[in-house]
Formats: sequence, C-alpha cells, structure tokens
Amino acid sequence: MMQEEFHRIRRLPPYVFEEVNRLKAQARAAGEDIIDFGMGNPDMPTPSHIVEKLVETVHRPRTNRYSSSRGIPGLRRAMTAYYRRRFGVLLDPETEVIATLGSKEGFANLAQAITTPGDVVIVPSPSYPIHAYGFIIAGAAIRQLPLTDGPQETEGFFHALERAVHHCVPPPTALVLNYPSNPTAKVVDLEFYKDVVKFATRHNMFVLSDLAYAEIYFDNNPPPSILQVPGAKEIAVEFQSLSKTYAMPGWRMGFAAGNARLIGALARIKSYLDYGAFTPIQVAASAALNGPQDCVDEIRQIYKVRRDALVSSMARAGWDIPSPPATMFAWAPIPPSLKHLGSMEFSKLLLQHAKVAVSPGIGFGEYGEGYVRIGLVENEQRTRQAARNVRRFLSSVEGSNSILPDESSAGPKVVAS
Repeated sequence: MMQEEFHRIRRLPPYVFEEVNRLKAQARAAGEDIIDFGMGNPDMPTPSHIVEKLVETVHRPRTNRYSSSRGIPGLRRAMTAYYRRRFGVLLDPETEVIATLGSKEGFANLAQAITTPGDVVIVPSPSYPIHAYGFIIAGAAIRQLPLTDGPQETEGFFHALERAVHHCVPPPTALVLNYPSNPTAKVVDLEFYKDVVKFATRHNMFVLSDLAYAEIYFDNNPPPSILQVPGAKEIAVEFQSLSKTYAMPGWRMGFAAGNARLIGALARIKSYLDYGAFTPIQVAASAALNGPQDCVDEIRQIYKVRRDALVSSMARAGWDIPSPPATMFAWAPIPPSLKHLGSMEFSKLLLQHAKVAVSPGIGFGEYGEGYVRIGLVENEQRTRQAARNVRRFLSSVEGSNSILPDESSAGPKVVAS
C-alpha cells in the first residue's frame, strides 16, 4: 500500500521536458557550449529603479514581517491604475484585483478554488502546461480545444468551441484563453473577446484569460484585454505577470483582475496557503507599475531585435520559422525532412548535433506535435551562432541519414494530453 503512487501525482504524466533537460545537463557537464532557447527565462537585468526601490525598502525594519496574501494596498492600487491607463478598464482595488506569486501560482490556486472532481474545463491545445494541469491537479477533467492555423482560424476556434461545449457532460465550468499565446505567439483582437464573452455568458461558464505577455508585442499592435468588453467582468478574470514586462521572473510577482466572485475565491484559498510576497518585492512591483515605462519599451525592443535575428538567420540556415507577432517565443514547425521524427526526437537531435536546446511541442499538449518552441533568450550573436550550427546539422542530415534514429527501435512518443 505504501508503495503506491499518490492519487494527484498519478494524474500527471512524466514531465515531457525532462529527457531534453537531462541531455542538456550532461552536455554542459562535459564542457559543451549549449545555446539554450528552451526555457522562457528573461536574461536581461531588472530595471535599476525597481531594484533600488527593493533595496531601499528592505532597510525598513517592519518590512520583514508577514505581508498580505491579497497584496499590500499600494500594490493593488498600482495594478488598478495600470488597467485604467493601459486598457481604459476601471477596477476596484478591494474586490477586483489580487496580487499573486507570479501568474502561474494564481492560475493554479484559482483552479483549486473553483473546480471539484468531475468538473470539465475547456483548454486550448497547444497551451502552457499549467492551463491544463492546474485543473487536473484539482481533480477536474480537461476537454482539449485544438487550435487551427490559416485564414479561418478564428471561425474554426468557435466551431470547435461549440462542439466541445455540446459534447461536455457535465457542462463546462470554465474556458481558458491565452493571447498572446505561449507557446504559439498567436494574437487576437477585441472582436474575438467580444464573441468569447457572448459565448461564455450564453453557456454560463467562466473565462480565465492569461495575459502574461500583454506588453511583449511587436509591430505597434498592443494586445487587448478581455476586460475591455462590456459585461466581461461578470464572467472573466485575467492574469498578468511582471516577469516578462519588467524582466522580473525570479521576483515571482503577478496579479489577477476581474470578476469579484472569482477574485474572492482566489483570495480565500490564498489566505490559507501564503502570506503574500515579501513586502519589499511588492513595494518594488508598485514602483515598476507606477514608474517610468521607457524600460518596457527597451525590453520590447530587445525581444524584437532577437526575433528578427532568429527568423532571418534560421531562414538562411534552411529552417523557415514564422515571425511571431508577440511574446518572447517563436513557434517553429519542424523542418519537413525531419517532421516524421516528432518534436521530442527532433529536439534531442538538435541538442546533440547542433548544440541548440529548444522545447518539444508535445510538451504543450497533443496538438503541439510537429513544432518546437524557441525562446528569445539569447542575444543576436548567440542566435546567429545557433543558426550556423543548425545549418551544419541540416546539411549533414541531407547528406547522410546516419545520425537519425532507427525508427524501428524508437520508443513510444510522449503525449501530454
């Protein structure tokens, strides 16, 4: 009996990225130079005025005490001011916004708060893993919503959504959205959100929108918020993160905004689990939101330059990668000559023979197969070096199949459903 796996752990599949991470660690231990695009971990420094506010606040003796799991009042006011300034959305800092330990923590704890075993939640595929597994850990069932490509993409989304709701028993509790998307970098407009709000209201389900990449966009096209839609606050909550916007990933600071009932449920759960982020971090986060925003423009420009370097250099190497309109990722189809290998095997070969690490698309759901995610976390010089390595790798594949695995001996594919 004691040897059996715990129930919630049994519901989680093997970590899809574990094998690639193991090979990456082995290569580095052997002294190999790995160009790592695998993890979405911003590498630029946090803007100095944010760091200085943290240091200043740490020296105040009372700031070492327990904080507030909902977020200190000044931070919640800064969050509502951001929504008013950026989206024209008015929020009550007492009831419609809550600080989280990064958007990931908030999302997972809201899943615990609003679902019971047997509930059904609709989650796009591919998607960021916590969007599905937060609910799976909570005991809910997941209905995948395949994301389609092409000019009829939005129309296809709603057709698939209608089918998903029609076949859900019991009716779905919530729909998860993530635009700009991790991993696909897709974006949507405000009309899309208007249709979503109408649909969700008609079917009496919540919408959980992950807007972690609200400020990482290119081509002067700022992503909208679902909360801009009249009536959205009746059914929707939205998650934001300071991690990418202000290069603060390790600070673990984010927030949720929107529907007062959902925010209240998350606050109730969090009151049992944590005392909030360290107060100086919350004060520094307030300084980030309230302070000069030229640092956000600079960070966005860094990602744009890296995006352009990646797309152009990989094209010269023989790998056509669509230029992402937003986020810090490129969603790259596996080169046609290697697509039969699948994203896991391709990622392993790329690491072994090109010394380039990427994330296999299958790690983001069944419909992520055939792609890899590339993080814009290396500078232009390293990116161009990676492209040269990839060019040699692809040339060697075309010249000989000796480096490709024997398909008859290949193990089963890993599917994160």
